[in-house]
Amino acid sequence: MLLFHPILRRFFASDQSSSVLLLLFTLLALVIANSGFAGQYHAFWHSHWMGLSLEEWVNDGLMAIFFLLIGLELKRELYAGELSSLNDALLPTVAAIGGMLTPALIFWAFNHGTAYQPGIGIPMATDIAFAIGVLSVLRSRVPVALKVFLVAFAVIDDLGAAIVIAVFYTSSISLVYLLAALAVIACLLLLNRWQVRYMLPYILGGVMVWWLTLQSGVHPTVAGVALAFTIPFARDDQDSLSHKLEHALYLPVAFLILPIFAFANTGLAIDMRSLQDMFSHSNSLGIIAGLLIGKPVGIALAAWLAVKTGVCKLPSSLRWRHVIGAGILGGIGFTMSIFITNLAFAGQPALIQLSKMAILTGSLFSGVFGWWWLRATLPNKVTT
Repeated sequence: MLLFHPILRRFFASDQSSSVLLLLFTLLALVIANSGFAGQYHAFWHSHWMGLSLEEWVNDGLMAIFFLLIGLELKRELYAGELSSLNDALLPTVAAIGGMLTPALIFWAFNHGTAYQPGIGIPMATDIAFAIGVLSVLRSRVPVALKVFLVAFAVIDDLGAAIVIAVFYTSSISLVYLLAALAVIACLLLLNRWQVRYMLPYILGGVMVWWLTLQSGVHPTVAGVALAFTIPFARDDQDSLSHKLEHALYLPVAFLILPIFAFANTGLAIDMRSLQDMFSHSNSLGIIAGLLIGKPVGIALAAWLAVKTGVCKLPSSLRWRHVIGAGILGGIGFTMSIFITNLAFAGQPALIQLSKMAILTGSLFSGVFGWWWLRATLPNKVTT
């Protein structure tokens, strides 16, 4: 079969491949949106099926699966990975918190008291696929501790984004549907406790939780994270349902769901007027500054303060220049930033377009500058 061709196997196994595909679909969306097919492109994504537009099915449905994978990865890291030890978890946790709060404060400084203030969550997120993709370009020069640190704080960052979405981007709540969703989650937890090891009840329960959460007014992607913690996990059992589901979801999420999300959400009409607006508007300036400046400053400063005050230690193979480089790459917001934009400025297409342009700009500069920084500061050969 074509899928098992050696070249394709190497492509799917590469850390860079998913980020390359994301970039290609983003470029494709930009090209189409600035061509004679722009009308058909937007009409397609706004066509409705079963009460939701195709764009909503992507953002509310497929992205719930993405959040399910995030939840599974987070659970693995908490139970058996880099976050399972308090000492190991403290540094990336503190860095992630600093990397969320500082960009938010910068955005707030630009936009507090204005109609754009709901966008405060936009520059808080890190796109782990792109960040790891940039890091993997440097290959063997990257110390293992740097990759572990980046992955750990990005996973915590994703959890923070999910909390921000649940708390700040829920306009009205139906308690009946929300309580029903919580009841289904409780039933799934009981199945876990009773050691039910069949996938089907969890999948069916997860679909019910998603629908009930959608009806409740809470964004349904949060259901993905909640579902992840109901699925049985075993520290040393690669055949546990959690391990199996995580492995089963990785390729579809990385090579199908995220590219589709990028294609559906980055079709922006770009001209000189829109570029001028982006560099003169407080909303877009807050996003760019938050990603490009707030992320590295927040991550590096929070980590430095935690180490200097004795809260945690810097791993022996990690240097402060590495932490700074990881912080710069943390400014690649992309997927999560775009996702939060759609929630923050729902029903305001012009503001969504401006925000997405700022996200692409801030993420591009963060990726390029982060690559340059690490290329200049990492040794030609890594010793650990």
